[in-house]
Formats: sequence, structure tokens, C-alpha cells
Amino acid sequence: MVNANRLWHNQGVMPSVSRQRAGYRPLPPLDVAKLDELALSYVGRFATSRGKLVDYLRRKLRERGWDGDREPDLAAVAERLAGIGYIDDAAFALSKARVLGGRGYGAARVRQTLHAAHIDEPDREGALDHADDNRVEAALKLAKRRRIGPFAPEKLDPVARQKAIGAMLRAGHPLALARAIIDLPMGHSIDHSWLRELR
Repeated sequence: MVNANRLWHNQGVMPSVSRQRAGYRPLPPLDVAKLDELALSYVGRFATSRGKLVDYLRRKLRERGWDGDREPDLAAVAERLAGIGYIDDAAFALSKARVLGGRGYGAARVRQTLHAAHIDEPDREGALDHADDNRVEAALKLAKRRRIGPFAPEKLDPVARQKAIGAMLRAGHPLALARAIIDLPMGHSIDHSWLRELR
């Protein structure tokens, strides 16, 4: 039998099927007040965007149902919280770009992440500018972490070189920059200005 307390502790949320098996009553459908409460709780716990909050609320509505006079306006809930400063899509986007760049991901990966978070074009600009300005540093961080290019312990054979280039591309770096870094000799001094010219 499922231990309900253990499930709650390990997953943070008890799925409705497990709640029923454990003898709990299903949660009541959401209404306007409960929807607002869920939204406030979510933005209080997580840095988020308007689009991610809407996705979360939509998921909760699917799980629990709706008990209101008219369909809930989830975008309006998100806009209201953005209006009082609880959500800032531009700040969220820039924070994501900094975190991803710090982990060695390039501008293409940043763009994908912002798209998945439903960040609109004007709110992406600062984040994408940051990713572009720091593209060489991010690519070198990835190369250092994976021990490739000038950080490799030995020269890569052709197959390992192709795999290394593939890893750089999947991380969102352009092909020319990936090849240039992979082909830098071990221990070679790195000309950042030359690498910045590569796109």
C-alpha cells in the first residue's frame, strides 16, 4: 500500500489518484478566490514569467476543475500580478540568460528557454543581448567543463572531435565558434577578440 505521508514528503504534491487510493477526498474545484491564492503562492515560491504562471494555473484547472460563473481569465491573473511587480518577464529572462551562460550554454539555448517560458520579444532583448555579449565566455566554460579544445588532456581523434562539436552545438553555440574552440591546441593562449568575431 502507498504510504501517503511518504508520497507527500518526497514529491511535494500528492497526485489525485494516489490521494484517492490513500483514502483522501478529492480536492474541491477551483473558484476565483482559490485561483488567486494558487497564483500568489506560486509567484511567492518561484521566479516565473507570465506565461509559466498561466501554464501552471491551466494545469491546476485540469486537475481540479472549475467552479465559477464564467471561464477563468488566466492571462488577466498573470497581468495583474505583473502590474503589481510580482512578475517581471524581462528580469526573469535576463536571470535565465545569466544562469545558462554561467553553465556554458549559448544564445540559441537561451532563446529556446525563453520561448518555452512564453517570454515576448520585447522582454527577451536584454537577455539575448547578454547571451550574445558573453557567447565566447559561455562556450569556453562548456569546453573547460567537458575538457575539450584547449582544456583537453590530449588531442582529440576525428570521432571525438565530431562528438565535441556536436556537444557545443546542442548547448546552443554557433558552428564556427564551436570548431574554433575545439581546434585550439592544448594549453594554447586564448585570443578572445578573435573568437568574438566568429558567428
